[in-house]
Amino acid sequence: MQLGPNVAPARVVGRYALYAEIASGGMATVHFGRLLGPVGFSRTVAIKRLHPQFAKDPEFVSMFLDEARLAARIRHPNVVPTLDVVATDGELFLVMDYVQGESLSKLVRGARGRGQRVPSRIVATILSGALHGLHAAHEARNERGEPLNIVHRDISPQNILVGTDGVARVLDFGVAKAAGRIQTTREGQLKGKLAYMAPEQLAGEVSRKTDVYAAAVVLWEALTGRRLFTGENEAAILGKVISGKVEPPSHYMIDAAATIDSSQMHGIEELDRVTLRGLDRDPARRFNTAREMAIAVERCVGLASPSEVGEWVEHSAAEVLNHRAERVAEIESSSSVNSMTSIANELAQGMSQAGPQAHPSGSDVSRTSQGGFDHSSSQLSSISLSKPGNAVSTAPPPRRLLLAFAIGALGITAIAAVLATVMVLRMNRAQQKAAASADSPTTSALDSNPAATAIAPETASAVASAENTTPLAALDAGTATESTRPAIIPTAHAPSHASHASTKKAAAPSASCDPPWTIDPETGRKKYKLECPL
Repeated sequence: MQLGPNVAPARVVGRYALYAEIASGGMATVHFGRLLGPVGFSRTVAIKRLHPQFAKDPEFVSMFLDEARLAARIRHPNVVPTLDVVATDGELFLVMDYVQGESLSKLVRGARGRGQRVPSRIVATILSGALHGLHAAHEARNERGEPLNIVHRDISPQNILVGTDGVARVLDFGVAKAAGRIQTTREGQLKGKLAYMAPEQLAGEVSRKTDVYAAAVVLWEALTGRRLFTGENEAAILGKVISGKVEPPSHYMIDAAATIDSSQMHGIEELDRVTLRGLDRDPARRFNTAREMAIAVERCVGLASPSEVGEWVEHSAAEVLNHRAERVAEIESSSSVNSMTSIANELAQGMSQAGPQAHPSGSDVSRTSQGGFDHSSSQLSSISLSKPGNAVSTAPPPRRLLLAFAIGALGITAIAAVLATVMVLRMNRAQQKAAASADSPTTSALDSNPAATAIAPETASAVASAENTTPLAALDAGTATESTRPAIIPTAHAPSHASHASTKKAAAPSASCDPPWTIDPETGRKKYKLECPL
């Protein structure tokens, strides 16, 4: 599967696909990237590729990895989170969230090119968000709750990203701190953006107030649309940073005074005071924290809503943002197709195997069929899917599927058989109860008048045989019940000797035959005494 016509083949770095450039700076180049997750999961990211001179320096690599790990502890909406760090082939890659937006430096430059300045309320919103992000970094703690004392050291318009969602985010905490440490410890060399460095930073002393100073420089430049410290060379810039005069921002905003009312002018004057306090060369007279400065900025001219800032960003950088959106759409579409192709290949490979031995534990599965990926450009083009976090569940082979279906069918059949048996037993029990209730009225009627009739011995035997019941003479006295007594058939012409015998017995009953029955405590029915005459 080929990528779109505008999407160059990607280089696979670890579990990421590296695409074309987004922007380039003095320390790194930022690329579009895609996370190549398991079973087709993917995500668009921004990958910062550090320039080779940094990646080949063992001291810098060690510092960078350490600082990037610490920077990952910063969790705040106004900070672009660090997602991952990849070190391979003598290169370093910093993986971050992709944010659709533009850097503040390009936004200010674009407004200046159109002969405009950024509205004061939008500037206040952007700088307030950046300062809150800085404060979150300054207050970050490790897993044990100990302060990390993170200082960015390289706050500048290039490291403030303004998204189309209207949120300003600070970039590159790990890179800036690691770079700052190595730049001030080697033979007195000093590299970086001199125009944004606080005077004490030039002497190697950094603190959270160093970032406050740099943020004040950014605020001044965003309000005026021009650079604060300029010069023909670094020496000239350094001299102005140390001893140059700083005019208030409103000094370069006079042409706008005629178009604003007195209340707005008052807000601009307040911004002057906040900016100059942040730019004080004495750290003791600056704001104590970035959050304190953010609150002061918010109280000057008020803040623009996120939607207002987002619309301004979309209007100011419409061409660039539209181009990036198209590139991202092409990359995501191509990546989705490639992921589905890869999944299909993996499933087909799993279906062709006879059992789970196709992917033994600890083995690596190479993605060799992902169209458009240049695997030869990286030693990590073979991605292990059996490692933690990259596990892929392959489809079960046919034999296992058939076995699963057979077990399921047997289970359903067994359940149906049990249900049928229960229903039959219930029906039989209901029939027995109905038969018992049908026989009870006749027996009860006869029991109510036990002396009404007499039964001949031969007739009793015949009746017992006909009704499939036990003859009365064979019943045990202790177990005979009303339901086991034979039906009594009246005989109008009984033999004279039988009638005489029964009359004789009835004339002289024993004392225990009055009455001639007992009450069964369980059923509540009469139980006739066999030794008593009827």
